[in-house]
Amino acid sequence: MTLIDTLRANENTRITERPKVDRKARFAIPPQKILKQDPIDRRCNWNEVNLGFESPEAAMLEATRCIQCPGAPCIKACPLHNDIPSALWELEQGRFEEASEVFRLTSTMPEVCGRICPQERLCEGSCVVGNQKKIPLTPPVRIGRLEAFVADYQRRKQGFPVPARAAATGKKVAVIGAGPAGITVAEYAAMAGHEVVMYDNWPKPGGILRYGIPNFKLDKGQLEDKLRELELLGVKFVGNRQIGVDITVDQLFAEGYHAVFLGHGASVGAKAGLPGEALGNIFMATDFLVRGNLTPEELPEELRAPVTLGKHVVIVGGGDTSMDCVRTALRLAKEHGEESVVTCMYRRSEMEMPGREEERTHAKDEGVQFQFLTAPVRFVGDASGKVTHIECVTMQLGEPDASGRRRPVPVPGSERAVPAETVILAIGYWGDESFAASITGVEHKQGVLVVDPETGMTNRPGLFAGGDSVNGADLVVTAIASARLAAAGILEYLETTP
Repeated sequence: MTLIDTLRANENTRITERPKVDRKARFAIPPQKILKQDPIDRRCNWNEVNLGFESPEAAMLEATRCIQCPGAPCIKACPLHNDIPSALWELEQGRFEEASEVFRLTSTMPEVCGRICPQERLCEGSCVVGNQKKIPLTPPVRIGRLEAFVADYQRRKQGFPVPARAAATGKKVAVIGAGPAGITVAEYAAMAGHEVVMYDNWPKPGGILRYGIPNFKLDKGQLEDKLRELELLGVKFVGNRQIGVDITVDQLFAEGYHAVFLGHGASVGAKAGLPGEALGNIFMATDFLVRGNLTPEELPEELRAPVTLGKHVVIVGGGDTSMDCVRTALRLAKEHGEESVVTCMYRRSEMEMPGREEERTHAKDEGVQFQFLTAPVRFVGDASGKVTHIECVTMQLGEPDASGRRRPVPVPGSERAVPAETVILAIGYWGDESFAASITGVEHKQGVLVVDPETGMTNRPGLFAGGDSVNGADLVVTAIASARLAAAGILEYLETTP
């Protein structure tokens, strides 16, 4: 099986044959406990909240809850089509490294996906064990935690596994964007023997894994190990380089690159479009998160100034990014000795919130307050130009909108003022239209690039794209899946093009 064939494997690909199991007995196995930091302790540190299973034996027992069903809906629900039953079979036998290798056949970052994927919507949401009509409800197999467990075990036991590199081909690939999609394409292109250089706007590689996801969800050691693997494969990184400004796609091809991959993401933060939005101490989510979670040397000069929160901090939005922001604000307040009240303001009810329930629970446990069915209409500041409060209106839910969620409608006469010395806008991300427009002759829709769904190539030969650059703002796992498809397209293109 060639590398291209491996990258194009689908959900019907199964790794191992396994004997029949006693499913009735497996249904009776109780779910194993996941250890977590105490909420009072964890809001005073930046360490990962989830601590994993109590012991390797507990992880093995949790894996044994998998009933090895032939249809394996968990595989179909995973954007990467990880062969989850095979991995869990290896795990329950105590073959942890073998289990990790099963995940690595289809995923470049199981230690990351095991931590931050919304498993409740994907593999675990389709788990037959968790879909039984029994009272009390039986939770699904904790696939994500098991994936992280075996990947971490392998890294501790033998170091980060570095794949073999083919003989040098003499061909060069430029990767724009050093996030999950770019990392994935860089790895596979380097494995195939191509020279790979990654470019990124940020000073250091990692994209959202470094500059978006807080440390309490993903310890940066996971990322650093992955980047060392790329270095050993010969991948080079060039930071502080804005493509379309400092260097263009045309220039990259002129410099001798045989293929270019665009994995720059959907990085433009959505604005509220409200009066007073330009006041001081109103931040876009990414600008706030990087200041809270990273050291100054990892940031551009303009983002190194510390944030002073004040007594009232309001985060507007209801997705996972908003939960990252509220929990970061809590920790910054504790770190700086500020007695800040941190509030999440969301225009719909909790039922309609698009983020992970686990993240909301973590935020509530840590002391975050919530104002549901509340929307800002204007930001008001003082004489110095800094925000002091938000004029808001109460909302009620009307008919469903295009997303299927009930549309929020203002309640007449419900206006009120909410104090806020710091406001963070976490209301979504868009594609970069200015960058897309700078690429000669490439088709895009509102900054999201249009590609061949089979190869990931744009309408310009040799120019490929994947991840949020193509999907719009989405998940890390969907970015990796999209990048695997594009990597196969790039390898095939380089094999057939002089």
